[in-house]
Amino acid sequence: MSDKKDQHNHEENQISGKLIEKQKEASLVRKIVLICFVVILLSVVGAAAGTYVYITNAIGPVDEEAEEATSVEIPIGSSTSGIGNILESEGLISNATIFRYYVRYKNEGGFQAGEYELSPSMDMDEIIAALKEGRVYQDYEFSFTIPEGRWLETIINHIAENTEHEYDEFMELLSDEDYLRELIDEYAMLDEEILEDEDIRHPLEGYLFPARYDFTEENPEMEEILTTMLDRTQGILANMADEIEASEYTVHEILSMASIIEAESIGDEERETISGVIHNRLEDDMPLQMDPTIAYAQNKHISRTTRDDTQTDHPYNTYVNRGLTPGPINNPGQNSIIAALNPEDHDYLYFYHSEDGQSFFSETYSDHQDVLREHRDNN
Repeated sequence: MSDKKDQHNHEENQISGKLIEKQKEASLVRKIVLICFVVILLSVVGAAAGTYVYITNAIGPVDEEAEEATSVEIPIGSSTSGIGNILESEGLISNATIFRYYVRYKNEGGFQAGEYELSPSMDMDEIIAALKEGRVYQDYEFSFTIPEGRWLETIINHIAENTEHEYDEFMELLSDEDYLRELIDEYAMLDEEILEDEDIRHPLEGYLFPARYDFTEENPEMEEILTTMLDRTQGILANMADEIEASEYTVHEILSMASIIEAESIGDEERETISGVIHNRLEDDMPLQMDPTIAYAQNKHISRTTRDDTQTDHPYNTYVNRGLTPGPINNPGQNSIIAALNPEDHDYLYFYHSEDGQSFFSETYSDHQDVLREHRDNN
C-alpha cells in the first residue's frame, strides 16, 4: 500500500513539474514575442524617422552657405524627370526622383524653358517657384532652338535659314580640317578620332548640343555659333566627368550610344531601359540591330526598315556590323547621355515599339518574335 502511495505521489510530482516547465516555456515565448514586437516596432519607427529625415534633407538646400549661383538651361519640352536630372547634375538638388514625386505631390507644373540662375542655397520650393516664372528673351537680337535628336545637316539648315549664312558655307567650315584641329585643341571632349576615322560622316555630329541659343548680335559669325553650341556640350559632359571616367567607354562612344538611345526612345521613362538593351548586346558581342542606324547609313528617314535595308553595306549599319557606330547618328540631349551612362540592370536583349506607341521588351528571340506576330504582323 505504501509503495502505491509513493508511486502516486511521484506521478503527481512529475505532472506538476511538467506544468511548471510548460509555464516557464510559455513565459519565455511571451517574452520572445514581446521582444520581437518591440524590435520590429522600433525598426519601423526608425525607418520612418530615417525616411522623414532623408526626404526633409532632400527638399532642403543642398548647401545653405553657397554664395555663387549656377547658370542652368532648361530645354523646351523638358519633362519633370528631365528637369530633375538637370538640377541634380548641376548640384542644385540632391535627388531627381524625390524632385519628381515632390512636384507631383504638390501638384506643381507650368515650368518654363529658359536659362536660370539658381543656387544650391535654394530649397526645392524656391527652385520650383523660379522655374515657373521663366525668363523672357527680349534682350537678344537672334535666337534659335535645336530639338534633341536632330542630324547635323538638319541643325545647320535650320541655322542657315535664320541667319545670313549659307548652308554650304557652314558645311564647308565643318569639313575644314584646319578649323576642326583648332577645335580639337580647344575642347577636351574632342579627340583626333573624329578626323582619323574615315567612316565618320561628320566630325562634329553628336557634339552640337540641342538647346535654345541666344545672341546679342543679329547675325553672329558661324564660328561663334558653333563654339557656343560646343561650349554647352562640354559643360554638360564636364558635369558627368566622373561617370564617364568610371565607364568602359570614351566620350565619343558615350555620345554614339546616347544618340541611338535618343533615336530609339519614345519618352524619358524608357531611355535607361533601352540603354540596358544596348549594353547587354555589346557585352554579349551581339549586333545592336538598331533601325535608326539604318536611316543614318542611307542618309534618309525611313518609316519602316525592310530586310533589304538591314543588308546595306555601310559602316553605320548595326545589323551587319557589331559594336557601336563609328560616331553619333544625331545630336542627343542630356537625358540620353545620362541614360547611356546609367543603363537599367535587366536581361532584355530585344524591344519593339508598336504603332500605337507601346513598348515591349523581351529577353529571348522567341519572345520577341511572339511580340512581333501579335503587334506588327496584325497591323
